[in-house]
Amino acid sequence: MAFRPLLPVLRDTHASLGETLSVLQERDRLRRRGFLLGSLAAAAALPLRSIACSLIPGETAGPYPGDGTNGPNALTQSGIVRPDIRTSFGAAGTAGAAGTPLSVTLRLVSTVSGCMPLAGLAVYIWHCNATGGYSMYSSGITGQNYLRGVQVSDGNGEVTFTSIFPGCYPGRWPHIHFEVYRSLAEATSGANAARISQLALPQDACSTVYSQSSLYPGSTQNLAGVTLNGDNVFGNDGGVYQLAAVSGSNADGYASSLEVGVAIEGSDALFADGFE
Repeated sequence: MAFRPLLPVLRDTHASLGETLSVLQERDRLRRRGFLLGSLAAAAALPLRSIACSLIPGETAGPYPGDGTNGPNALTQSGIVRPDIRTSFGAAGTAGAAGTPLSVTLRLVSTVSGCMPLAGLAVYIWHCNATGGYSMYSSGITGQNYLRGVQVSDGNGEVTFTSIFPGCYPGRWPHIHFEVYRSLAEATSGANAARISQLALPQDACSTVYSQSSLYPGSTQNLAGVTLNGDNVFGNDGGVYQLAAVSGSNADGYASSLEVGVAIEGSDALFADGFE
């Protein structure tokens, strides 16, 4: 009997952007209805050729990584491994970043092991606050380290962070930075990252969040001055591999998710941090 995948896949590796987006939309619809595989064993048994099995584009870490590659290093500070990144930690105190709540879930899958979920990888994420500033770098918040954190992927290859919806500053589409490491032990410097990329947020969600002008001053105007296709990071392909699925409301907060394909063997990741 021929294998029929549970989720729609791209049959042609040279598929057009329109075909790719159609597959992504259908996968998201099924995902919302609960058809995603729920365990590492089940997922590993099905060699899905989904869009996520394409390598996530490598991107710049930008000028504010806080990973030791251009000055300050949050990765070596005690407390950086945490699910809730809304407040500062350690010697920086506990000041919080104001903004609409946003959860960020990244699901790591192997592009070289049949789209197998990757357990045991470390993921570092960071992004700007509601006014476009970056902790550890921007004026007035150099002493803060909020909106930065590390998590280790679970058996489903997932990490989830609780954060706030980032603002939009001039010249860039709203985004979240992340670095993927083969293990937590290697997540001490950006120089060790196996992959560096960025997550793009969809326009409709951004527009709704930024309508809260007192909380996100200037973001509506800044968003009007940029496009996803014209962004200097996402513009080469319209962010097709990096555009997150987002749902929620200003009143209840938002949830975002993105599948991230990385060229790491499944066995390498499984045992890197003691998974057996």
